[in-house]
Amino acid sequence: MVKAILKLTRWSEFWAFTTILTWLGGLTAHHAYKVPLDWRLGVVLIANLAAMAYAFMINDIEDAPDDALDPNRPKPNPVATQELSLQVAWIATGSMAVVAALGYAVAGWKTFVVGIVTLVLAHLYSWKPVRLKARPLVDILSHALFLSTLLFLASYFLYADKVGEFWVVIIGTFLISANGQLYNQVRDFEGDRIAKLHNTASILGKQLTNTLATGSVLGSLLCLIIAALIGIFPLWLGPIFLVSIPISLFVLRGWSKDMRGDETQDPMALVQSRFLLAANLTLMTWLVVSYTS
Repeated sequence: MVKAILKLTRWSEFWAFTTILTWLGGLTAHHAYKVPLDWRLGVVLIANLAAMAYAFMINDIEDAPDDALDPNRPKPNPVATQELSLQVAWIATGSMAVVAALGYAVAGWKTFVVGIVTLVLAHLYSWKPVRLKARPLVDILSHALFLSTLLFLASYFLYADKVGEFWVVIIGTFLISANGQLYNQVRDFEGDRIAKLHNTASILGKQLTNTLATGSVLGSLLCLIIAALIGIFPLWLGPIFLVSIPISLFVLRGWSKDMRGDETQDPMALVQSRFLLAANLTLMTWLVVSYTS
């Protein structure tokens, strides 16, 4: 049962970007406003991880009837395969929401508000009576918010009271998450069409959706460059990131899986895995320096 619950969380698909966004929010606010880091950043990381587990779990629960009809799924849905009963799946999923809400509450009222919005969007994204992921444009907006931007803001508001020039980082996190959703819709285009899922790609078509995915990556990189130029990040992070790139390439040599753990030859998916590792190594260094200095 424990293995089935862990499979339902799909933790391997979100831990890397969740840690990056949580650390990034807290560290950029700490750097800008000279507020000491404290234990709450760790609490928010746990809350964000629990919130993402909740999002992925409810998605699989709601998709279980459709997934049960697809015997060729690379990563079987444990509810669809009856490894996990629906009742136990809902109890485990609700527990994740409780852990997340408690963590956000302990961190402070601003973080709590952001966290509750995250959980609500995560629920409405997959919940069949609303199912935001089946609504064109809304699917991209909601996905980018609760899987990226709000994770950043949850830790950012631990140490900051205003957005200020950080709008550029907020937009950057939104765009990189939008890219993830657009990429997923391009990859799953045929399957979603057969399932009659009316998402953004079903309206725009595969080619235009792919173009928007590329544009969102370029936009997020531009935001990153602007943020660096206006001093949101310490200058010494640049060399650390450059050193992290060959390390990530070495560690992930021969790695040919995407974020879902599926085998792929897509260059964008392979670059994404290595970028996430390099970014985690860079932010981990920043975190250690900030805590020890």
